[in-house]
Amino acid sequence: MSRDKELYEAQRWLETGNEDLDAARVLLEKDKFSHACFFAQQAGEKALKALWFFIGEDPWGHSIQKLISEFPDPSIRNLMENLIEEASVLDRYYIPTRYPNGLPDLTPGKYYFRKDVLLCIDAAQRLLDQVMKCMKI
Repeated sequence: MSRDKELYEAQRWLETGNEDLDAARVLLEKDKFSHACFFAQQAGEKALKALWFFIGEDPWGHSIQKLISEFPDPSIRNLMENLIEEASVLDRYYIPTRYPNGLPDLTPGKYYFRKDVLLCIDAAQRLLDQVMKCMKI
């Protein structure tokens, strides 16, 4: 892939991550907490994938923590490693927020609360901010 295409793809993923974070905030306003948590997780995941595309690599998987810990460029990985805890928080919201059998006895809409969403949105925002710094946007 040419450098222009890499940058274009990185920008597309970062833009979509920002849109997902906006969606999480809208869902929070409507008290759709499980959905808001999932969209915040998606924002973090897409931000990290944007960073992979930015350096010309092809990311794989959905674990934000793994996308950081296995980041191919050691200098950028070192800048991102301070966000492993945020990544771990968001990783917990990838599956159980979406499926009725992801949690014992309750549906996701009955399990998650405003405090969960606030935690997720904060973690996703910190990840997006750091990715933008790494990409110098």
